[in-house]
Amino acid sequence: MRCMPLNRRRLLVQGMATGGTFALAASPVAAALLRTPPQTRGPFYPSELPLDADNDLVSVRGRSDLAKGQIVHLAGQILDPEGYPVPDSLVEIWQCDAQGVYHHPRERGGPADAAFQGYGRTIADGAGRYRFRTIKPVPYPGRTPHIHFQVTTPSRVQLVTQMYLKDHPLNARDFIFKAIDNPRAQASLQVAFAPAPEIEPGAEAGRFDIVLG
Repeated sequence: MRCMPLNRRRLLVQGMATGGTFALAASPVAAALLRTPPQTRGPFYPSELPLDADNDLVSVRGRSDLAKGQIVHLAGQILDPEGYPVPDSLVEIWQCDAQGVYHHPRERGGPADAAFQGYGRTIADGAGRYRFRTIKPVPYPGRTPHIHFQVTTPSRVQLVTQMYLKDHPLNARDFIFKAIDNPRAQASLQVAFAPAPEIEPGAEAGRFDIVLG
């Protein structure tokens, strides 16, 4: 993976690629796909990118401790509506830490977990595949658990959206999630995580494919 400078991280990604429930298909599908619904960027997109901004948000360069929270491995593909991969797309994510605090000057809570990166980015490979090592999102006042995504293609097509936990009880009360009135579109933003000891002991894994309009 292009954004994996450490051998340890490279091994983690290789493990993700070989996990039976986590394999990512590289071939297009036959039918047109439902486009991923756009969502608000929110107020906490980084005002300044962190020095460590790779796709491993759990381990911050220069620190020996790991982020608090449930470690998850999140992967998927960037696709067009016909199911063809969109390679070389920039995929960015940002989220609060395990205590519900963002790394952002507008955040009034805190302090944020210094061992959690809070923001990550990677470049999708030739098959449109991306992957992140992060923590399972948690709720904070007014919001259900979510991870923000921003995808920018080489041709500058951009999609901003959010990923949610499948069937989380707070989804039904979240004003941003509820703004999507199509049940299929709601379902496309939800991810089920499952134990993935073949990737990393104690970790969970899930898949989130993104279909651009």
